[in-house]
Amino acid sequence: MTAPDVPVAEPWATREFGLALGHSESDAGYTASQLVEPGLRRNPRRAHLLVSTVLGKHLPTAPDDVIAAGDRLGELVLAALALPAGHESEVDATVLGFAETATGLGHCVATRIRARCYLHSTRRDVPGAETVAGFEEGHSHATSHLLQPTSPDLLASDCPMVLVDDEISTGATAVDAIRALHAHHPRGRYIVAALVDMRTGHHRDQTAAAAAELGVAIDFVSLASGHTVLPEGLIERVVALPDPVLNPVSGNRGESEVVGLSWPAAVPDGGRHGFLYSDAAGFDAAITAAATELAARIDPDRPIIVIGHEELMYLPLRLASELARNGLAVRFQTTTRSPAYVLDEPGYPLRRGYMFVAPEADDAAPRYLYNAYWSDDPTVRPLLLVVADSPADTDRLRCDGGLLDVLTAAGNDVLLVVVPATDPRHLARIRRDPV
Repeated sequence: MTAPDVPVAEPWATREFGLALGHSESDAGYTASQLVEPGLRRNPRRAHLLVSTVLGKHLPTAPDDVIAAGDRLGELVLAALALPAGHESEVDATVLGFAETATGLGHCVATRIRARCYLHSTRRDVPGAETVAGFEEGHSHATSHLLQPTSPDLLASDCPMVLVDDEISTGATAVDAIRALHAHHPRGRYIVAALVDMRTGHHRDQTAAAAAELGVAIDFVSLASGHTVLPEGLIERVVALPDPVLNPVSGNRGESEVVGLSWPAAVPDGGRHGFLYSDAAGFDAAITAAATELAARIDPDRPIIVIGHEELMYLPLRLASELARNGLAVRFQTTTRSPAYVLDEPGYPLRRGYMFVAPEADDAAPRYLYNAYWSDDPTVRPLLLVVADSPADTDRLRCDGGLLDVLTAAGNDVLLVVVPATDPRHLARIRRDPV
C-alpha cells in the first residue's frame, strides 16, 4: 500500500468527481478541510461522506487528538452558555450525543463542560430498557434513534439541552430530534454542537423557522463552518462505480486472543442509559484499572490500534488515551454500520476496508471497519485491540466472515477485549436506592 500521507495536489474525490469542501469561518482556529476529508458512498440518497480527521471513526487517530477536539467543542458550548472555559463545577445541562458517530464526541463534550447528565441515542434496543423517545435520520444508512435512559426523569429537566453530532449537513436531524425531545418534555433552549457545520443559507433559514415554530432558542456552535460542493450527477456516477475491494487476505493469518475486562457494575460503560456527572470519578478509576490490567498483556514496543465496537466509542477512547499515557504508541477508531466506498488511492481517506457479519444475532445488516493500519508506516503490523461489550461477544463475532476472521485473514493480530455491558435495570436500581 502506498503511504496515505504522500502529498497530492488535491483530494482524490475532488480531482476525480469535483466533490470539494469550502471553508467559511471558525471560532476555534480550524478550517473545514483540516477537520474533514471528502469520501464517497454508493448510496442513492447521499453519495458523499465527510470523513473526520479528529473523530476516530474511519481513520485511526491519536486518542488525545480526539479528546482535544471534543474539549474545544465543549469550550464553545460553555461560551454559548455564558460560562468561562475554566468553570469547575457541575453545569445544569443535558448533553445528547447522536449514534453512532458522535457517541464518543458527545461524551467528550459532556465531560469538558461538566454536564449534569449525558445520554446518547442508540440503535440497539436493549432488553429491560424503556424507550422514552426516538427520532429518524433521513440520509443515514441506519435511521432509527432510540433514547433509553434509566429513568424518563433524566430528560425531564428544564435546563438547556446540548445536541452533539460530528457534522451538521442540513440541520434536519437535529431539528427532528429537538421536535421529539420537545414533545417529550418542553424546554426553552437547545444548543447544537458539531465538529463542522456545512449548512447552506437555506438550511439555516429552515432551522430558524423550526425554532420560531417551536417557540425555542436553537443555537449552533462548531469548530468550523463551510460548505460542500456537490457536482451535478455525483450520485449517479458514484452509484455506478465498480464494487470496492474489501477484506484483504494475507498469506500469513494473524493470531487472535480474547480476554474479559473487569468493570464495576455500578459504573455505566457509557451514555446509552445516561451518564451522570457523579459517575465520572468511578469511570475514571475503572479506566485506570483496565489500562493497567491490559498493559500487562501487551508488548510495550508494538504499536496498537484500539478499535471500539460501533456506539461503544468513549470507553475505548479513554482506554486508548490511558495506554498512550503509559508510553505506548496508540491510535483509536471504531467499527461502523455505514458502508463507504473503499479505494487505495493517495489523497483518498478510505484506503482499506473490512465487511463482516453483525455480532448481534438479531441484526442481519453487515458491519464495516476502515483503514485499521498504522499510517505512520504501513509496513508496521500493529496489534488491533478490539473493545466490544458483552452483547457483541457472540459466535458471530468469531465465525467465518465475522470480525475476528476477516481481521486475522488479513494478517492482523487481534486482542479482543470484552467489557460487561451496563444492565439498565441494575443501574436504575442503584440510582433509586444508592448504597
